Amino acid sequence: MYDKKLIIPLLLVFAALVTFPVWNIFGKEAAAPQLDLNTPAIQALDQKVCIEDVAYMRTNHMKLLNEWRTKSVREGTNVYVSSSGAEYEMSLENTCFQCHSNKTEFCDKCHTYANVSPDCWQCHVGGE
Repeated sequence: MYDKKLIIPLLLVFAALVTFPVWNIFGKEAAAPQLDLNTPAIQALDQKVCIEDVAYMRTNHMKLLNEWRTKSVREGTNVYVSSSGAEYEMSLENTCFQCHSNKTEFCDKCHTYANVSPDCWQCHVGGE
C-alpha cells in the first residue's frame, strides 16, 4: 500500500531542506565590527577614558542608559557618579555624543552586528 522506497528518501530530502539554514551557517562566525574612535572630541582628550571601563561599557551600556533614563526622567536625578568617582550628566546627547559623535560609525555598526534596534533614537536625534 505504501511505497517505502519512495517515502523514506523524500523524507530525508525534506529534512535536509528544512534544516539547511541551520547547518549551512554552523561554524561560520561574522567578524565583529571595528569601531571608529577617531572623532575630534576623543582625539582632543588628554586621557581617552569613558565614563566606565571599556569592558563594562561593551556589555552594560544599555543597562546604564536605561538606568539613566529611569533616574533622570522618573526620579529627577541628573548626575551619575562613575566607579572612578567622576561625575557625569545623565544624558545620551550631552555626555555620550560629546565623544561618540559618529553614530553611524560607532553605535550603528555594533547594533547592526548584534541585530538589535534600541529605541533611543525615537527621542534622541543627536550624534548624526
